[in-house]
Amino acid sequence: MVLGLQVVMAVAYALLAHAASATGDGRFAYAALLSLVVMMLAAGIAARRAWAWLLLPVSLAACHALYLAGLAGMPLLLVPVAFVALVAWVFGRSLRSPHGALITRIVAALDGSTPATLAPDLLSYSRGLTAAWAWVLGGMALANLALALAAEPGGLLASLGIAPPVSITLEQWSLFANLLTYGVVGGFFAIEFMYRNRRFPGRYVSFLSFLRQMAGLGPAFWRDFLR
Repeated sequence: MVLGLQVVMAVAYALLAHAASATGDGRFAYAALLSLVVMMLAAGIAARRAWAWLLLPVSLAACHALYLAGLAGMPLLLVPVAFVALVAWVFGRSLRSPHGALITRIVAALDGSTPATLAPDLLSYSRGLTAAWAWVLGGMALANLALALAAEPGGLLASLGIAPPVSITLEQWSLFANLLTYGVVGGFFAIEFMYRNRRFPGRYVSFLSFLRQMAGLGPAFWRDFLR
């Protein structure tokens, strides 16, 4: 239930943020910020965490204040940068974790084993893939930041009164940051799966079967995955 709401809010955020950049309408930016607040606090509120209930009115008030000041669009420039950079950091950090790299742990869970008992070739490949995701996501975060700096009008540099040496429109920035980013992630995921099928034949019946296996790990696994 909560996960479903978070997914809906994530999709709503991406569409509303792009609409805000394409139209310049602050109401879309305001709605995007509200959907972001709901997405981030939904799990804590559902679990009746005091911090989530305390943050909710503060966050809503901050969103409203930004909207009234005509600045609701400013945080939207940094959300894609911060989110993608955070995920890249999580992937990279896991390479030094005693529990195993993120993808190593997924492979082990799918096999019903542990990272320590994986075959050497699977262990090496899964660690390398974790590192590859860290690099890809880190590069995307930098690209998002560069485009946010170059966007005009309303970009980070333009908002500070600095003319960017190379400029793009705010709509072009949003197209990459809020929409095409997911295409890049999905494309890398699909290409890597095809390569993995050649490298380790017979492990998966199909891509859909692999996705069902991932979903079959259960909510408890994914809830504890990043801990």
